[in-house]
Amino acid sequence: MPTTRLPLLKEDKPKRKMSRKVTAILLLLFAALLAVIFFRSSVSHISKIEIHGDKYSTQEELLAGSGIKVGGQFFAVSKTEVEAALMQLKTVQKATVEKKFPGSVLITVEEYPAVAYEMNQEGILKAILSSGAVVPVNDTGIAVEKPILTNWEDSDPNKAKLCKALASIPNELTSDISEIVPSPTLSFPDRIKLYTRSRFEVITAISLLEDKVAYLNQVIETEQPGLIRMLEADSYVPFIVETGDEEDAQE
Repeated sequence: MPTTRLPLLKEDKPKRKMSRKVTAILLLLFAALLAVIFFRSSVSHISKIEIHGDKYSTQEELLAGSGIKVGGQFFAVSKTEVEAALMQLKTVQKATVEKKFPGSVLITVEEYPAVAYEMNQEGILKAILSSGAVVPVNDTGIAVEKPILTNWEDSDPNKAKLCKALASIPNELTSDISEIVPSPTLSFPDRIKLYTRSRFEVITAISLLEDKVAYLNQVIETEQPGLIRMLEADSYVPFIVETGDEEDAQE
């Protein structure tokens, strides 16, 4: 009789693809769970904010301007966005932000320099920054070499122009100026009067100040106190004419 061969049974092969998918899903779920736990933990939150370089701004103003606070998400803080937000403040010229894990944020600001001071009606002295911002003078005191602005209206556009002009002039060229008052005319709407610590009176215009200040210092260093005009033409007249000059003038 012919023999009948039974077919061999195939061995079940493990479903590798299915097991890999299950493993990948489990890993993703595990990673998501860890992420949830991490971002809910105190480690992922801002625990400390340090601010350096503030002189005219309060730390409360800078914190409010930065848009961040203790307890906020550390990894949600964008350094460039915070720096840009701080530079919107009229007192801040430059800002840098550093993040140090875990939870520490360091803010360093460079403020606009004070170019002058003014006394308000209540007798409170305030600093005027080169940006035009007017801020209270804090415990750091004032720079004695800066002039005081008198009789200026806050709405006067020439006030901001004056601050910008003073900021562009080296400090050694303006250190003798003690007071600046507005003195507009039809010909020179931005005309001003300056009074110096060396007892000179100066008439000039804001638009001419940067170009004329070198002449001002030249006269102050070589002449007796007097009236200096620095408009279309420069002139100097001493307050007290010396005796010899008076006799020469009479002859």
